[in-house]
Amino acid sequence: MRKSAAWPVTAMYIALVVYASLYPFTDWRDQGLAPWSFLSAPVPRYWSGFDVAINLIGYLPLGALLVLVVLRAGTRTLPVLRALLCASLLSLAMESLQSYLPQRVASREDWLLNTAGAALGGLIALSMERAGGLRWWDGWQQRWLAPQSRGVLVLLLSWPAALLFPAAVPFGLGHIWTRLGELLQEGLLSLLPWGEDWFAGSPALTPLGPISELLCVALGLLVPCLLGFCVVRAGRRRLVLVPSVVALGFAATGLSAALSWGPAHTWAWFNATAAAGTAVALLTAMALVTVSWRVSASLALLALGLQIGLLNQAPTGPYFAQTLQAWEQGRFIRFNGIAQWLGWVWPYAAMGVALAHIARGGKGT
Repeated sequence: MRKSAAWPVTAMYIALVVYASLYPFTDWRDQGLAPWSFLSAPVPRYWSGFDVAINLIGYLPLGALLVLVVLRAGTRTLPVLRALLCASLLSLAMESLQSYLPQRVASREDWLLNTAGAALGGLIALSMERAGGLRWWDGWQQRWLAPQSRGVLVLLLSWPAALLFPAAVPFGLGHIWTRLGELLQEGLLSLLPWGEDWFAGSPALTPLGPISELLCVALGLLVPCLLGFCVVRAGRRRLVLVPSVVALGFAATGLSAALSWGPAHTWAWFNATAAAGTAVALLTAMALVTVSWRVSASLALLALGLQIGLLNQAPTGPYFAQTLQAWEQGRFIRFNGIAQWLGWVWPYAAMGVALAHIARGGKGT
């Protein structure tokens, strides 16, 4: 029996909305305001188009996903209204909790825009369903995908979003060990100030060489192709999958560069090394289109382990550090947490899904 991906995708999106709304999760305290006081606050004097767009667009997918969840559950009574109420209550709760975060500002306008975005997304999803969108989607899955494809499908759908957060190497996700080490060091030093000598002998990280960087780029594009091979039926469908994955990766990485440095720098990341890595990934993926799902899953695990190992042995360069500062302290703070955590967690989630796929024997792949 084919399981819908609507539930896990919706749960993941809600978790990310909560994280983005309550980031940075520090300095919680009572500021002398009732958590609902923002509902009667004066209209803000300064309001940018970016604020309107991000609040509207941020909840649009949530409204659409909630409608799909309602429809997949077999309930056809007022699906948009049900989705709207859930999304609006979630936004209201997030804005109320922001009253206890000095670095965040609870806003009635944010809540109304979030609600409007959810309503718009719900109407779009319902319109697509009435136009036969869900029937087409179910038929497409039966023709293209194996029955047990939900986990891989969720990963592939979330991969472009994971690429939005700036990466030290194009398509290089999972570069988290350095930051975890820094956080651990800071935590230990705060508890044991005399322990600075413990870290004095830590081995220095060395920048990636051209070959290692090329390999990371190639593996970053090859992994989603291999994951797709685990569930996409063999034949011409896999030949369509490979260029589609590359196109999505390029679009997401280009959008990330445009958001960070402006539209004029959309393709600044695509240098000779990135081009060579892309070529290697394309040729390798095309050569593997006929392999079994078990070989695909095994190769995906191997590629993920190799890429993560290479990436986390390298330090963050000055260009990357400057880009991170623009995201973490600038206008992108509202969805910094969403993209950052996706970029960090995605490779490890992919490992888990590949292992689970092997453990259950593919189930009809």
